[in-house]
Amino acid sequence: MDRHPQQIKRERQDKKRRLMNVARISKLKNSIKKVLSMSDHKEAETLYRSTVKQIDKAASKGLIKKNTASRRKSRITRHLNSILK
Repeated sequence: MDRHPQQIKRERQDKKRRLMNVARISKLKNSIKKVLSMSDHKEAETLYRSTVKQIDKAASKGLIKKNTASRRKSRITRHLNSILK
């Protein structure tokens, strides 16, 4: 079976993209967990803003789906509002 140069290049690119996607998803999940574990409102709010930005960017890049992004933003927003009370 032939191995075309384009096929070899595609596999090489896929490996790189997969590593980057795994790292981005991991960073996003860790950021969400940090927001959910915080109890101080001011610190949580600054981290909340950056996390929402990460979620929106991941959704626009196709890393996560739109509804998943919406659900995760809703979850951390509810937590942030519960800290305020």
